[in-house]
Amino acid sequence: MKIGLVSLGCPKNLVDSEVMLGLAQQAGHELTRDAAAADVLVVNTCAFIDSAKQESIDTILEMAQHKKDGRCRTLIVTGCMAERYRHELRKEIPEIDAVLGTGEVPQIVGAIGGAPLTFHRNAPGTRAPGTPAPAPSTQHPAPGTRPTYLYDADTPRLMATPRHYAYIKIAEGCDYKCAFCIIPTLRGAYRSRSAESVVSEARMLAAQGVKELLLISQDTTFYGVDRHERGALGRLLRELNTIDGLEWIRLLYLYPTTIDDATLAAMAECDKVCKYIDLPLQHASDPVLKRMKRPGSRRGYDTLLETIRTRVPGVSLRTTFIVGFPGETDEDVEALAQFVEDHGFDHVGVFTYSHEEGTSAFTLPDDVPARTKAARRSRLMNLQKRLVTRRNKARIGERVRMVVDGPSSDHELVLKGRLMTQAPDIDAAVFLSECDPSSFGSGQFLDALIVGARGYDFVARPVG
Repeated sequence: MKIGLVSLGCPKNLVDSEVMLGLAQQAGHELTRDAAAADVLVVNTCAFIDSAKQESIDTILEMAQHKKDGRCRTLIVTGCMAERYRHELRKEIPEIDAVLGTGEVPQIVGAIGGAPLTFHRNAPGTRAPGTPAPAPSTQHPAPGTRPTYLYDADTPRLMATPRHYAYIKIAEGCDYKCAFCIIPTLRGAYRSRSAESVVSEARMLAAQGVKELLLISQDTTFYGVDRHERGALGRLLRELNTIDGLEWIRLLYLYPTTIDDATLAAMAECDKVCKYIDLPLQHASDPVLKRMKRPGSRRGYDTLLETIRTRVPGVSLRTTFIVGFPGETDEDVEALAQFVEDHGFDHVGVFTYSHEEGTSAFTLPDDVPARTKAARRSRLMNLQKRLVTRRNKARIGERVRMVVDGPSSDHELVLKGRLMTQAPDIDAAVFLSECDPSSFGSGQFLDALIVGARGYDFVARPVG
């Protein structure tokens, strides 16, 4: 059958989508990007905040329409929303034929074939890395069972990213109890893959032409701690650094209290490891951090950021914040704005608080009006734009190393790419002009000169 899949949400969800595509292809199914041509449609959903849930629902309804007036015979919903609202989805959207949670990724083949759904305490496919894969099935875990599935290097996977970069999920789940977050319930306890599994997958990807690896998990710096392996991430980075063909190795989703000296040392010393730290801090006011149940403080964050910049010269820092958390005051926002100005982050994302059932913060009054949340977000984003614009203009005339991601969607004679300090999809970009676009292919690395800065983005031309 022809299978179409829509993947929503974060890169961690994208890896699950790639595994499902790989399993479907291995089972003999044909894949299509045209939803109207698909016999089976799969929507891999996100349910982290209200806007993500709404996007998931809208997409499911859009795909359901193909069952009414198109070729589609089976609609499957997977991912975080499926894990969180399994029964509600089937009840409210009868066009859905199967619902698979985050721990049931291997059961996609059975769902495509229309196998009956039953409950089972240990979902097939949930196994330790390195153990043989079980036969495909569509048994659900018993109600209340947390997901335990973790893919490994032997799991089929069909890449959905451009050929020159790929995500590797080095762990799954989370052990933290942040008040605003539902992820531990949706993804289960933290569980690391073995270093051998990660390195094996990285070698296979490099052999296929991947130049940039992006290591991801809920808390990437917690890697190995659950396996009682101290310094595991630093050792992993050093081993990955030896793989022929790789140019860049990037870390996403680090946690402020689990960054250790071994990781910073590996970042500083390994030439392929990007000097880029993605560190979601969420806030900088101590009262808000305490209510958020975050194990950090303003003073601790100040010290950490100074340490990172000292240990990893030239590092680029990305962070995210949440505004409008219950009880947040104007003074708290002032402290956060001052924190942003003091530390000069290279990339900042700001989210407005979403009051989610199932989180401990849901018991608190959602007492910051939506208009106030939006205004606080705008204030921080405008502040960040002013700071970045000033710093970027100072970089005009600098020689840099960049990768070409492909043609710019804005102009046919301009290429779009990134620096080592820019991650795909979430950060700004470099626009390469004054060149013949046909001379540079996607995934090509080159030296360039920054000749302009437009807000967050750079304009450059090739040199050499």
